[in-house]
Formats: sequence, C-alpha cells, structure tokens
Amino acid sequence: MTDADFDFDLFVVGGGSGGARAARIAAGYGARVALAEEHRYGGTCVIRGCVPKKLMVYASSYAEMFEDARGYGWAAPEPGSIAFDWDKFRAAKDAEIARLEGIYRSGLEKAGVANHACRATVTGPHTVRLADHGQEISAKHILIATGGRPFVPEFPGSHHVITSNEVFDLAELPKRILIAGGGYIACEFACILNGLGVETTLIYRGPEILNGFDQDVRPFVRAEMEKKGVRVILSQVIDRIEKTDAGLSAALTNGETVVADTVLFATGRRPYTEGLGLETADITLAPNGAVPVDRYSQTSTPSIFAVGDVTDRLNLTPIAIREGHAFADTIFGAKPTAPDHDLAPTAVFTQPEIGTVGLTEEQARADYDVEIYRAAFRPMMHSFSGRDERMLMKLVVDKGSRRVLGVHIVGHGAGEMIQCVGVAVKMGATKEQFDQTVAVHPTAAEELVTMRTPVGAA
Repeated sequence: MTDADFDFDLFVVGGGSGGARAARIAAGYGARVALAEEHRYGGTCVIRGCVPKKLMVYASSYAEMFEDARGYGWAAPEPGSIAFDWDKFRAAKDAEIARLEGIYRSGLEKAGVANHACRATVTGPHTVRLADHGQEISAKHILIATGGRPFVPEFPGSHHVITSNEVFDLAELPKRILIAGGGYIACEFACILNGLGVETTLIYRGPEILNGFDQDVRPFVRAEMEKKGVRVILSQVIDRIEKTDAGLSAALTNGETVVADTVLFATGRRPYTEGLGLETADITLAPNGAVPVDRYSQTSTPSIFAVGDVTDRLNLTPIAIREGHAFADTIFGAKPTAPDHDLAPTAVFTQPEIGTVGLTEEQARADYDVEIYRAAFRPMMHSFSGRDERMLMKLVVDKGSRRVLGVHIVGHGAGEMIQCVGVAVKMGATKEQFDQTVAVHPTAAEELVTMRTPVGAA
C-alpha cells in the first residue's frame, strides 16, 4: 500500500501527555494525524494526577503556614478557628482542569489533528475502530498512548474502596481515611488529607514506605509524616472490609481493626491495555499488561508504537512527553531519536517533599566504591515557628571518578532544587565541582555545596 491508500499517516490512541505531544509534533512535520481519547484530553496528569494533586498539596499546606506565621509576629488564626472549604476548592480545581484540558484540545486542533472523543481499539497492524459509531480507520502508523490506571486487588469488601481517580471528586471530605499503599501516590495523599484536617492512617505491607527510594530518605520521610499526625502501620495489609454503622471497618492481618469513612487504595497502577485489541496485530503483552517496545518505542509489529505509562518503562509525565516527541522525530522528522531515561530527576510531594536524581546509596554500592555525604538539620524557616521539622541532604559520590552519582533531598522546596541539581548530575559533575560552587546564603540548598566530610570519616 502507498501512503495515499491510508486514511492517515498516524493514528494516536490516547490524548494524554505522550500521545498529544506525538500527535502535535508529527502534524508539524506534515503528517496526516488523527487521535482518539475516550475520557478527557490531558490524560492522567492533567485530569486526575499530577496537576490536581499538586493543587491539593498547596491547599493542604496552608494550615501549617497559618500556625508558623504567629511565630513571625502575624496575628494569624488560632488552630481551632481554621476552616477549609472543600466545595470552594473543588470548584476552583475543576475550573483549572477544564482550562488546561481546553489548551490540550485546542493545541491539537490548531496543529491540524483530527480529534475523536471516543474509545478506539486496534483491529489490525494498520487499522483502528472508533467506538462511537463503529467506523474503521486505516493508518500507516499507530501509536498506543493509553497510559495506566489504578489497580485494586480482589479481597472481601474491595468494592467499598476508592482509588486516586475518585479522590479528587469526593462529594465531601471524610473525617477519617485509611490509605493502603506505601508508594509515592499513597504517601502524597496521606500528607494532603492529613493537612486538610482528615484523620489519616496509612497501611503498607512492607517494612518501610517508599520502596525504591534511598535508604536514608524512607525512614526520614515517614518520621516527619508521623510528626504531622499521620498514623503509619507497616508490615500489614487489609484482609477484608465491612460496611458498618460506624463506618468502613477494615480488618488487618495482625488482627487490628481500623474504622474509617473512606478507604483509599493506592497499591499500584497498571498499563491500560485491557480490551485494546493489540492481539489482533500480533502483539504479546507483558504479564502486567504493558506493551513491550524497543529503544525507539516500536513494538514487535513494525507499524505500531507505544509511549508513556502503557509501556511501563519510567512512568513519569515528562518521560511520556519526551517519548512522544522522540517517536515523532524518528518516524516523521527523519531524526532517529531514542528517548533518554537515564538520570531523570523526580519529586514526591509528600510533606516534607522529596527531590531525587541518580542512584540511591544501595544502587551505587552495587557497582561503585562510594562516599556518602549527608546532612540533617532544622531549616532556618522554622527558627521562629517552633516546628520540629527537619531537612535531609545526601550526596552519593564515586570515589574513583569523584562523579556525583545521586542526590537526595527531603524538605521544603526539594522538588524545585532537584530540577537544577539534575542538570549538574546529568552533566557528570564531580564532588569537587559541587564544592567549588559558591553557596547561596542563607538558604537550605547551600548544604549541597558545603558538605565536606563523608559519613564515617574520622
């Protein structure tokens, strides 16, 4: 078949961050592009993920700000007089999400992308079917960018729980919430809801929260969360949930019962490929439903590609965007580009928040002879507030090359700091180059360039 025999040069299934970027860039190269989105444009990040979550982080932080302000001389409201209006916040949040969705939609339209607000399924290597009227469309290339969705295991009473998809649209804030999970989503929402005045309990099956993060970061963040009032239960899971007059009664594996008004499960996400029809194109999915791809995001079927969380490579919004852009450059821009997943900085918006880039201490010790530089301290911003909140700064350094292999920050502004530090780590900066950089005083970030003695040194 020639290009003219196809309805489009590219059909994108999914209008989230990765799919939308790929569609716009491909159209900019002159490709005939169509896209189908079954929910709302913007995907998980914009509609029910990063953006509304960060707005909730901001909202939840004000209670502490009011308290801290009194230490600095402000006649701030007394703790018992502070009231949060969930309805007002939710209306503002919804308006902002609608605005951002409109930007996504209009950006695609301006680029000349043919948008279809419906589900699309794959029916072959070059064809998709639109769910709204059954139309089958042909395309030279198909891009799968359907992202992921929350996963809830089956257990007695699992139908009573909600996920991160629903938490943004609760009719009212619960007085008590039980959150199952120990990853970044569970921990972020535990901090958010605690900050909004909800009695919050977090239960995690492992011995420590935030599996995969640095060994110093994990207990540090948990201790700070507990100081703020989050109850953390480790090495336990929910065995069953029953609805009672007192609320949702969750029986734990240790025999304890926790009663809450809402139970939120944040125990992981899975690629959204169920019923997508990829088997019709001879694509075999991974056991968790992920679409296997090569370094150029190409599947085993040459005409079909996939980007973003649906591939389960590095599940971050900026990564999906880069993968989508690289795909368009490769296929339509004559610029073969493999997305770079190495040394991607990231943040976890717990309270205090985490910023991290590069290797953890455990990862580094597996391949390098390392030095560790670490500082834990109460930041200057809490000098007058009396708040017992501490920061953590940690550098992981290769003794041989002196290259900084990893940077881990816990504390106010950690996400902002790690974006800048990530540039230095990506460039291969050495510990001595960190040391030669003049400290910005007085800041918390200056600790990153003033730590001189490795942990354990005399």
